Amino acid sequence: MKDRCSVCDLKFDRAPGYYLGSIYVNYGLTALLVTACFLALFVTDTLSPEAQLAICTAFCVLFPLWFFRYARALWLGFDLYWDRRQLTDEERRQSEQA
Repeated sequence: MKDRCSVCDLKFDRAPGYYLGSIYVNYGLTALLVTACFLALFVTDTLSPEAQLAICTAFCVLFPLWFFRYARALWLGFDLYWDRRQLTDEERRQSEQA
């Protein structure tokens, strides 16, 4: 992950454990999508239960790996939206200009 944003120079490197909440974002979205996918496959009854399990398992493994950086970005955006006190004055001005 880059140290700073190339557009607004916002510092990405936070305290240790800062991005722990992004794991919850990643897990929550994965669980929601897998549940919806499984229910859709189960109701339509187009595939065997083994095929449904294989599809859902593959999704559970691959989706969180792909979504990892986006979950971190969502966590950072959520945190900055609700707690702007953590920004320095210079970072606050730059983020308002962007």
